[in-house]
Amino acid sequence: MAAPTDQIDLTVLLETAVGAGRAAGKLLLEYARSGFRVRHKNPIDLVTDADHAAEQLIISHIRARFPMHRFLAEEQGHIEPSPSPYLWVIDPLDGTTNFAHGYPAYCVSIGLEYQGRCILGVVVDPSRDELFTATEGSGAQLNGQTISVSETSILGASLLVTGFAYDIRETARNNLDHFAKFALKAQGLRRTGSAALDLCYVAAGRFDGFWEVRLNPWDMAAGSVIVQQAKGQLTDFSGAELSIYGQELVASNGHIHQAMLTVLHEDPAQTTPPR
Repeated sequence: MAAPTDQIDLTVLLETAVGAGRAAGKLLLEYARSGFRVRHKNPIDLVTDADHAAEQLIISHIRARFPMHRFLAEEQGHIEPSPSPYLWVIDPLDGTTNFAHGYPAYCVSIGLEYQGRCILGVVVDPSRDELFTATEGSGAQLNGQTISVSETSILGASLLVTGFAYDIRETARNNLDHFAKFALKAQGLRRTGSAALDLCYVAAGRFDGFWEVRLNPWDMAAGSVIVQQAKGQLTDFSGAELSIYGQELVASNGHIHQAMLTVLHEDPAQTTPPR
């Protein structure tokens, strides 16, 4: 298989993604200060005009450099001007509910696939001025400094994070059963409302593990590269290699990964807290 740098240097691709991400992050902060309109996709799934504006900005920025590349974006879906091997997977505002309520835990997430493999990730947290980046084979960075996953080796000493899908009220597969089991096993659980930030925090060692169900490709594309390049581990709930199109995700520092998988498959009736 041809290397992803055969056609376009990864440094050029990264510079383009960072430029688009920073510009979108700045735009989100402007909307947060000046105000925005909110529309409900369903009773608890929101979208704002900031989502749409940031997404269009990102696509326009990348298209100016790479007009034939394909896109998969949360609001606009597939955009395919040509059969390019490059696919940009974009979430212009991950954490829309947080953003709409003025809670500063949201980000811009830009991932890039080459021939179906994720090779680049950029996540911009404009509220904290944090830029997470990674490219295949080059490690992961936070504001230019190398980051790596934690060394926590015991699930009972770990800080975990998860999230809940927007259809939590309509589906039995809502993650509440897994949440209850991990609450009795881990040192602590958090729920930030941004899967992309959760992945970056695993990569930076702030969280030891993350699991979630019913995710979308744009939730995982960028963050999965950042975790992988920070020496973390990524699978689905069965332990198979992660696909960003598969909805299930377990991300960890590697040390507690098998213990997390074990908990996910426990019978809730048999769950007991650690001694």
